Amino acid sequence: MSLCQDCVKGVRHEGTPSGEFKKINGVDCYVATPEGDYAKDKALLYLPDAFGMQLVNNQLLTDDFAINGYKTVMIDYFSGDPVPTDALDNPNSGFNIVEWIGKHSQEVTRPLVDKVISALKEEGVTQFAATGYCFGGRYCFDLAFDHVIKATVVAHPSLLKIPDDLEKYASTAKAPLLINSCTVDQQFPLEAQAAADKVLGDGKFAPGYKREYFDGCTHGFAVRGDMSNPQVKAGKEGSFKATVEWLQKYF
Repeated sequence: MSLCQDCVKGVRHEGTPSGEFKKINGVDCYVATPEGDYAKDKALLYLPDAFGMQLVNNQLLTDDFAINGYKTVMIDYFSGDPVPTDALDNPNSGFNIVEWIGKHSQEVTRPLVDKVISALKEEGVTQFAATGYCFGGRYCFDLAFDHVIKATVVAHPSLLKIPDDLEKYASTAKAPLLINSCTVDQQFPLEAQAAADKVLGDGKFAPGYKREYFDGCTHGFAVRGDMSNPQVKAGKEGSFKATVEWLQKYF
């Protein structure tokens, strides 16, 4: 797919999702398929944040990648148990994030990703890319370590060990890496962002590396936020555009 400055169809902030919920190899997924002709041997894996497949924002983003020409599969690796949308903003919700993370460890969730990939291969998919948000960023790195994906994009990733995972990416991975980062992010703070540039930047990672930085944005900006705030709106739109351009260049 050719790279073109005006070829990116922009992200939507609201609307009605148009993809379909379906089981793939027994795993619940949300699938968005491009209209018209598209590369049937390619699939983009959308690896969601803790709010999961059920969050409308995640569904709309999945749809928007399909609008840009990529069959996109969002995987419900939380098995119908995402973080409630109001849990982290409401201190009285009683939600225990530590307990929730324990229930959805890598040992539980990664096999679901692998099952979907295996089934897609049987359907004729030979090339994968992945875009991961928060929790999903961890799996983007792991899939790149395992040479499953051809291109990697993460936005405000979590659960990474810094600098260990960055150094492992530099020495092990072959997939070009785009990081969409922001100003306020406890999971991937400014120090981690600087470490990524130090390990992978300035041509050190030959396959390709780029880090976008969206000033004034906070963790989660690429998926959700106050669209009345110009910086937050620009961050969501900018990260989506950067992601599509990365896919156009490397996938």
